[in-house]
Amino acid sequence: MPEQARSHIKHAQNGLIMAFFAYIIWGLLPLYLRQLHDIAPVEFVGWRIISTVPVCTLLILITRQTSQIWAILRSPKLLGLMTLSALLIGGNWLIYIFAVQQNHIFAASIGYYINPLVNVLLGTLFMGEKLSRRGWLAVGLATLGVTVLIWGALDTLSISLSLAATFALYGMVRKLSPVESLPGLTMETALLLLPAVLWLVHLSGQNTGTSLHHHPNLIWLTALSGIVTATPLLLFAAAARRMDYSTLGFIQYISPTLAFLLGIFVFHEHLRPIQLLSFVIIWAALGIFIWDMLAKKSTT
Repeated sequence: MPEQARSHIKHAQNGLIMAFFAYIIWGLLPLYLRQLHDIAPVEFVGWRIISTVPVCTLLILITRQTSQIWAILRSPKLLGLMTLSALLIGGNWLIYIFAVQQNHIFAASIGYYINPLVNVLLGTLFMGEKLSRRGWLAVGLATLGVTVLIWGALDTLSISLSLAATFALYGMVRKLSPVESLPGLTMETALLLLPAVLWLVHLSGQNTGTSLHHHPNLIWLTALSGIVTATPLLLFAAAARRMDYSTLGFIQYISPTLAFLLGIFVFHEHLRPIQLLSFVIIWAALGIFIWDMLAKKSTT
């Protein structure tokens, strides 16, 4: 095998490991967010942004990547892409936190079940990626499973679709941006910092103050949101630059499946037979997709 091909495969395998851990963290995130259910979603997003900026800044200084920050600031195109990705991820955070706090964990997980299909669509339409017959069979099965899920949850469909769209578009923008994961996340949170501060100042000026004023025991837990936010996003952004977007999308089924299981066994949401059926179909699709990946690997 040529050295360049081996290097490309190793690069993709490293991306796969990063994606795997990112999606596990995101899948377990409801356990953390439910501890903060007394904090209003919009306010928590503000604190999440403020907490993430110093974490990213410290990592930028430690890894000596400040030159990449200046490169983004000097390039109108890169700055525009980072502004777009910041708006997309900020909107995604707000929708997800609202869903978890309002006990719509199944709706959130459905959104991330839909997201891989959007990833495959974007990858094939805009990035020139191609799927094999087994790959398209997996997509067809997954589409069937997601359709079954949607049919059983039409009342929360807006939550699911908005989560899928914002995160799929965010991932595509990050993949198309020639910016590494840490400088990119640092720039995104920095761009959102001023609106976050102004919003929290506005809340503090009201008679009732912010939600956090009434729950000081949650201050340290809220402060941890910077690390909780930065870790999986850095892993995801790094993985997105190393892997086919279609493959990245299918690995993502780890995250909503974990959230789905938490909804059943930890938060005791009612599981309907139609939801169980869709769960089985989607995992059958994932099995076919993994089979296809292994088959491709054995022929290279």
